[in-house]
Amino acid sequence: MIARRLRLPYTVGLVAAGIALGFLPGAEKLTLTRELVFSFLLPPLVFEAAIHISWAELRQEFWLVLSLATIGLAVAAVIVCFGMTWLLGWPIATAAVFACLISATDPVSVVAAMKEAGARGPLRTVIESESLFNDGTAAVAFGIAVELVSGVSVSPLGAASRLVQSAGLGLVAGVVVAAVGLFIIGQTKDHLVEIAITLAIAYGSFLLADSLNASGVLAAVASGLVTGSYGRGQALSVRGGEAVDSFWEFAAFAANSVVFLVIGVQAARGPIGHYIVPAAIAIAFVLFGRVVSVFAVALGFSKSSMRVTSKGQKLLIWGGLRGALALALALSVPNTLPGHTELIVVTLCVVVFSVVVQGITIRPLIVAATDPKG
Repeated sequence: MIARRLRLPYTVGLVAAGIALGFLPGAEKLTLTRELVFSFLLPPLVFEAAIHISWAELRQEFWLVLSLATIGLAVAAVIVCFGMTWLLGWPIATAAVFACLISATDPVSVVAAMKEAGARGPLRTVIESESLFNDGTAAVAFGIAVELVSGVSVSPLGAASRLVQSAGLGLVAGVVVAAVGLFIIGQTKDHLVEIAITLAIAYGSFLLADSLNASGVLAAVASGLVTGSYGRGQALSVRGGEAVDSFWEFAAFAANSVVFLVIGVQAARGPIGHYIVPAAIAIAFVLFGRVVSVFAVALGFSKSSMRVTSKGQKLLIWGGLRGALALALALSVPNTLPGHTELIVVTLCVVVFSVVVQGITIRPLIVAATDPKG
């Protein structure tokens, strides 16, 4: 409530509250684990964002979004990996794993600010959609990087095949689960049952893909897109559609609250002071990688209908916040990886910086990029 009054993204307020909680006795028990984030918190966050994206709007910007989530992510990851090995002397394995996990963006603060500003249009669709798809590609790339550093022999062709297979299976799993769920929803007008089935779709798609060694994030993205685009006005009743929207808005808010509160707690209690220099270098290269990747992809679409204005590019760059997924992936890094503790702490620092500093300063860029007068 205080954050709202101060016109700050609520995620900034949550991190600040978490830092304050971190100094209270017993706060060390509040920790994030990979299982908690992946199995419980991530599915509702991804699904809720996806159900509010119109497939008709996404289709118009699809190739731009796909390029940002694949080519753009790869470019950013290479730059971060190079920077961490060149300036800090990190082993190439540690730097590669860090580069993959930190390249996923989480625009919760940006999207919240855009909603408050009443911003609509293609740019908002691109920001939301890119974050969803690059979460999936980053998680898949991270998995391959961990396999490589664990001694599993993977050729470049095998890695590419694994990437396509994991992403493809995840998308198929999401579409299938959503289709079955929507068919069942179409047989009832009970809004509580409709909510329950969408909950089963979100978690079911994620878990099915995970059991197939596919991308659970992309499965949740696909199931959310199908549910949002084809559920409203068709399978979902009028009352059911309103109830589903309200339920998922609260579910995402609750999940974000847990994530960012605990991030604040860990920032207050973690040994950040010992890793200020590597954290600062990581932040610089993460930002530089984002600049290069956005400019490079935008240049490729400069002559098309998907052209991104210079103001839009600045918003995409500064709005590329890091969040729950990056921290969850960092927590799942094997203990045998050289510099394991440093990697986790540096990831936490990058997340806190992006949520607080970028989150606080993003509003002027949103206003400039979405101003109809240009």
